[in-house]
Parts: sequence; structure tokens; C-alpha cells
Amino acid sequence: MAEHRPWSMKRVVVASSAGTAFEWYDFFIFGALAQTISKVFFAGLDPTAALIAALGLFAAGFAFRPLGALIFGVIGDRLGRKGAFLATVSIMGGATFAIGLLPTYESAGILSPVLLIFLRILQGVALGGEYGGAAIYVAEHSSNRQRGAATGWIQSSASFGLLAALLVILATRTAIGEEAFLSWGWRVPFLVSLILLGISVWMRVKLSESPAFAKLKEDGEVCRTPLREAFGQRENLKRVLIAFFGIMCAQGAVWYATFFYMQVFLGRSLGLDEPTVNMLLIIMTVVSAPLYVFFGWLSDRVGRKPVLLAGMLLALVLYYPGFHLIARATNPALVQAQLTTPVVVATNPQTCSVQFDPAGTRRFDSACDIAKSLLVARGISYATARMDGGSTSIIAGDRSIPVATGAGLSGDALKALKATTSERLAGLLSAAGYPAKAEPRGINYPLLITVLLLFVVAATALYGPQAAALVEMFPTRVRYTAMSLPYHVGTGWVGGFLPVTSFALVAITGDIYASLWYPIFFTGLSVVVAALFLEETRGKPLEEV
Repeated sequence: MAEHRPWSMKRVVVASSAGTAFEWYDFFIFGALAQTISKVFFAGLDPTAALIAALGLFAAGFAFRPLGALIFGVIGDRLGRKGAFLATVSIMGGATFAIGLLPTYESAGILSPVLLIFLRILQGVALGGEYGGAAIYVAEHSSNRQRGAATGWIQSSASFGLLAALLVILATRTAIGEEAFLSWGWRVPFLVSLILLGISVWMRVKLSESPAFAKLKEDGEVCRTPLREAFGQRENLKRVLIAFFGIMCAQGAVWYATFFYMQVFLGRSLGLDEPTVNMLLIIMTVVSAPLYVFFGWLSDRVGRKPVLLAGMLLALVLYYPGFHLIARATNPALVQAQLTTPVVVATNPQTCSVQFDPAGTRRFDSACDIAKSLLVARGISYATARMDGGSTSIIAGDRSIPVATGAGLSGDALKALKATTSERLAGLLSAAGYPAKAEPRGINYPLLITVLLLFVVAATALYGPQAAALVEMFPTRVRYTAMSLPYHVGTGWVGGFLPVTSFALVAITGDIYASLWYPIFFTGLSVVVAALFLEETRGKPLEEV
């Protein structure tokens, strides 16, 4: 492939990365505002069900990313890379702007979350076509020796998008105050996307088609049936499966545990206030941005496989001790209380339900369900003890409170019962030494930030070389389709469903660390598959794939 002048390559990287960053901004606003969204669009549910519903809706956007990968993958392989990612950025920007105009649950009732779900699906479809197009476009312009570093900028675009989302949210919150932000200020980050949409479309219109696809078109070898060729041919299907199980399962687990579930863990499980959580995420994101490019560059020197595996293994080693250290650094009083005065729910287990309802339609009105949901809402781990009969109590040390059943009560009466029980629970926990929230003076920031940045290193070592590794696995004829599907199933399903599934595991088990089962399983799976089946592709000419 012919070498391109430095200014030409720079323009390709800047335009592609900037457009992708704007799309990530649009998509990440929702995750960063999960707790606010739960209050605005799911006000009819209790706090735990509302947060699970908001996280489930966050996941819904990811669920439709594979569909977008197929739609725009076919467009990109048949008609060209440029047109595909011009369409994706337009759909994403329009849907995000429209979210900022939606009515709230208070003013429109059930219509509000229905419209939100529709727009979230559009976002997912658009993002499903975005990443593959941008990564392929840059890779097909870059030299064989510098492909990792060049595509590392596409990876860093995710951090720029997340950083922009966090900064806009933080600036809006600071400028107007928390009350106004919850009332109307949450709309501002969504409406700002219209400006970003205009910039990104303008930049991408100026780009030309990628040289690899242009040559394919000139030679009359453009694939007419990308889906059949990508997934129906044995060799290509084998590559797709290795890409998914060997790279993308870990990517979905590590990256989303680090940058998204971490927010839920710090805020809900450890009681850290949202502005502080946002500030910590900003620090993590700023540090991550150059690391994507560094690890992409490093993979150009030592190989894609060793860098990818190093990131996976570091995350796997970190999960359990890392989250325990984060808890100890963030809320030591809570950790100490749970050690010295563990909470027990004494009940008849047959009356307990699985505390998982993404649709938010179940009442969870048994005494057992009420007790457990209130504890999970406060981020309190608990054990369950069998108590024969129909009574339920929450026990902390030598104190306890009875919990009444809400079966047969009206919706308003059930809500009132839960509110009364919550107040009594707060008194019980306070008497047992449980803090209401993380005390700022007790936070060990050096330890907390150090552990968070170790997770960042793991995530960036895995993500930095990933685009180059995936592009180098597939032939030009079906590269867009074949690469996009495993990527978006991995990040869209494994990663997108990580926050809601991990939070649900906490609700089901009563253990705030049970959330780690999910990322540990998928990261471990990728370590095994990558070690056994992933081939080294560093420096491989794309025309030889």
C-alpha cells in the first residue's frame, strides 16, 4: 500500500477520531446520568427498581449495536467506508438532541420512557456502524509499521467522548445547582450535541474514500454479499469467533467495569456523592487518553497479542483485591461496620423473589423483598437467615426492626410502607455504626486513585492495540462487516449489560462484591481463547489478509 504524506495521515486521524469522539459523547451522556435518568424518566418506581431500569435502558442501546454493525457493515463493504460513517454520526447526533427535548415521566407518564427507549435504540444502531468504519478508515490509510499507533487515536476517542460528557455534566451541575439540574439542567448535555453534530459532519464530508476500498472498487472486486462471505465461509467465521471470544469478551468486561460499573459501585454501593464520582472519572479518563495511543504504539514494537493479554491478565488479577481496596479507601466506616456488625435478613426464603426486574413492572411486595431492596438501595451487604413463619426482620448487632408485608396494598400504600420502613432502617443502621454516605474526610484519595488508575492501565492495554488487531484479522472485501459484528456483540452485549447484570447480582446475593463474577468470567474466557488461538498480526500488509 502506498505511503501517504504526514499531513494527509494527520487529517485522516483527526477527522475520524473527532467524529468518533462526538458519537461516544452522545452515547456516554446516558451512562454518566444513569441515576438522574432514573429519577426523571422512572419516577413511578422505587429507587432500586428505577436505577435497574435506567441501567437496563443503558444496556438496551448496546443491545442494538450488533444490528447497526450488520446494517452499516454491509453498506461500508458494498458502497464505501465514508458514506457509512457519515450516516452513523447524523443518526446518533439527531437522536441525542431529541432526548434533550423529551417530556419527563411527571408530565407525560409512560410515554416518556417509551420515547426514550426508541431514541436509545437509534443511538445503539448508529454506534454499531461507527466504530468499525472509523477504525478501518484509519487503518487502511496507515503504514504497516505504524497501524497500532494510528488506530490508537480511534481508541482514545472513546475517552475524549466520555471526558466531554463528564465535563459538560459537571459544568452544568456547578453552574445551576443540583436542584435545577434535576429539574431541567440534565437536558443541556443532550442539546449541546447539536453543535458537535455540525462539526463532525463538516469534518467527515471533507474526507475521501479509503485507498484500500477505492482500489477494491477500481478492480471490480467489491463484495456483493458481505454477510454470506463474512459468516458463511469457514475461515472468515473462524476469525469472527476468535475475535469475539479471544478479544471482545474481555474488552466488554474490563472496559465497562472500569469506566461504567465503577460509577455505580462508588455511588450506590459505597455512598460517594455524584460530583465526586464524576471528578474521579474525569481523572481516569484524562490519564487513559494518551495510554491508548501508547499501547497501540507498543503493539507495533512487541506485537498485538502480548499487549492484549497483559491488559486482560492485569484486570483479572485486580478485580477482587482492587474493588476491596476501593471500598476501604472510599468508605472505611462502612467496611468496618460490615465486618463488626453484619446485617442479617431473617425471613422465610420461600417468600423472597429474585431482585432483578429491568422492565420495572414487578412490585416486590413481600416483607423479604422489601427488606432486601431497601438494603441494596443503601449499598449494604447482608446475609439471609431462615425464620419459620411469616415474619421478617432486619438484624444489625443486638438490634432489629420488623418488616411488614406489602401484599395486597395499593401502589401508594406500598410506597408509604417502604418509606416508613426505610426511615426505621436508617435508624437501625446508624445505631449499628453504618454511615449514611462516604465521609469526605475519611476518603483515602491516594489509595483510591492509585487503584482506579491500575484498572485504567489494564483497560487501555487491552483497548489500545485492539483496532489494529481486529482490522488485521479480516480481508478488505468483508472487513467492515466481519470486524464490526464481534466488536459490537462484545462491547454491546457483554459490556453494555455489565452494569445492570452486576448490580442485579448484588441485589440477588446481598453481597456488593458479587458484581465481580460477571467480568471475571468473561475476562478469564478471553485469556484462554487468546492464548490458544489468537495469531500475531503485527505489521501484516492488509492486502495479504
